[in-house]
Amino acid sequence: MNFDYIENLVRRCKNNDETAKEKLTDEFKPLIYNISKKTFVDGYSIYDIQQECYKSLFKSVSMYNLEKHRFVAYATNAIKNNVNDLIRKMNFRSSTDSNDALSYHDNFEEDIPSQEISIEASLCEICDYEDLKLALKTLNKEEIELINFVFYKNHTVKEYAYFKDMCYSTAILKKKTILRKIFNSIPVYY
Repeated sequence: MNFDYIENLVRRCKNNDETAKEKLTDEFKPLIYNISKKTFVDGYSIYDIQQECYKSLFKSVSMYNLEKHRFVAYATNAIKNNVNDLIRKMNFRSSTDSNDALSYHDNFEEDIPSQEISIEASLCEICDYEDLKLALKTLNKEEIELINFVFYKNHTVKEYAYFKDMCYSTAILKKKTILRKIFNSIPVYY
């Protein structure tokens, strides 16, 4: 590409010269064809992508500052950015237009997940809570201290080991043993 020739064409395009616009499209035709050939956008043909590229080219002509003398780079970046933006928009749109998106029909309320907690779920939580309470009562004072320190006060096992001045692996083994003891003392209902 002859950059001075293209700058002259852009100057003439800004003055609404139709022949300059045609010559400018001819100069950018190989780039636009190459981009559109390598790009896939769902719902767009190659010709649609080329049309989007030409729209971007003429928008960059109207926005271009003639004092910069770098139109080819400016237009090339504008075209590529426009195509990338088109791909992003179509990816977002396809995720909102898919079968997983909400549909407004007669049984729309059935599609919305309920915010209410069922009686069955709340009873199960109460039973689990009671079983856990009974299991914790079987622990000795030192085991309860570890459970409180790690699970209720949100400290790490490493901090517990440092606090108790014991080896980290011993603290991990102790925690696993306590959790297994709690698990074994909780009744399993099937």
